[in-house]
Amino acid sequence: MKIGLPKETKDRENRVAITPDGVRQLIQKGHSVNVEHDAGFGSGFNDSEYIEAGGLISSAEEAWDSDLVVKVKEPLASEYCFLKGQILFTYLHLAGVDRSLTETLLKSRTTAIAYETAEDDQGKLPLLAPMSAIAGNMAALMGAYYLARFNHGKGVQLGQVLGKPQGKVLIIGDGVVGQHAAGVSTGMGATVLMLGTVAERAKQLHKNISPDLNYQLSSKEAIEENLSDTDLLIGAVLSPGKQAPHLVSEEMVKTMQSGSVVVDVSIDQGGCIETSHPTSHSNPTFIKHGVIHYCVTNMPGAYPRTSTHALTDATLPYLLQLADKGISSFASNNGSIKAINTLKGYVCCYEVAEALGLKKKFKKVSELL
Repeated sequence: MKIGLPKETKDRENRVAITPDGVRQLIQKGHSVNVEHDAGFGSGFNDSEYIEAGGLISSAEEAWDSDLVVKVKEPLASEYCFLKGQILFTYLHLAGVDRSLTETLLKSRTTAIAYETAEDDQGKLPLLAPMSAIAGNMAALMGAYYLARFNHGKGVQLGQVLGKPQGKVLIIGDGVVGQHAAGVSTGMGATVLMLGTVAERAKQLHKNISPDLNYQLSSKEAIEENLSDTDLLIGAVLSPGKQAPHLVSEEMVKTMQSGSVVVDVSIDQGGCIETSHPTSHSNPTFIKHGVIHYCVTNMPGAYPRTSTHALTDATLPYLLQLADKGISSFASNNGSIKAINTLKGYVCCYEVAEALGLKKKFKKVSELL
């Protein structure tokens, strides 16, 4: 199979979807790989390493002109012209981005496979998890940074000062993002409250993260009661394939103290905080009702070396199966089939179809293959 590896075009996105070692493994299986010039540069991989692995250095057009195109982030409008019915394997987050991307995928009859909706045998999300972990770590770090007074924050440091905890962190969501954010926040020494959905999870979190972590069941009342003295609010809510629900209303945000910080990690799926809107690494924050909002849609791109290794460790087995055996074999797995978001001009993820008002364009993969 002819595989294309384009350079990412999203703002300051330095990750790359295949490492030179991954290209080597694909070449050994008899596939060809066109690597766009400098595709791996931001992650520390030079063209010469891809050439040594057997890849062909090419233009963007040549990389996209492949049977299977592998990326990190969704195609931007400037890349829509390259969508011509090939297989596209990347993060898509279709429910949380402009509907025009989905419409372009349908019109071009692109087979769009989304990392974020692939499941394993336990129903977990193995291709989303590594980036969720990095984003969770970042949420605490970015929050702490923007609390600094020189960033217009309230001047509260998250951490212990001579044994006394400073700063309060409220985390909404107890999944991979929330747990990693809690790990970093408690490690700093802040007071941390996590709101989740499974009461029995508290014991596990106390063991794995910190006995000082306060865990409560999430509710509107619990959020409202805690926002007024929260220094850092981290939105870590995930509804696979769907738009994230707005668990924090604009009225709730208004109750936060001036200079407090919001980090909405759910922003890829539309955000779980009503006042959030997507930002970029070039312009990462905005202030609403006196509260600093950090809503960067590709947070792990800030640490591309770590992120690329973590991502490709997870995606390469799926990529090899897809390249070796094709889409029909890929779809025969109950977990992998859920990653197929569009196929033959139809939306195959019901949650995406519902979120974008495209139910009439929904069909199951089994009906199309």
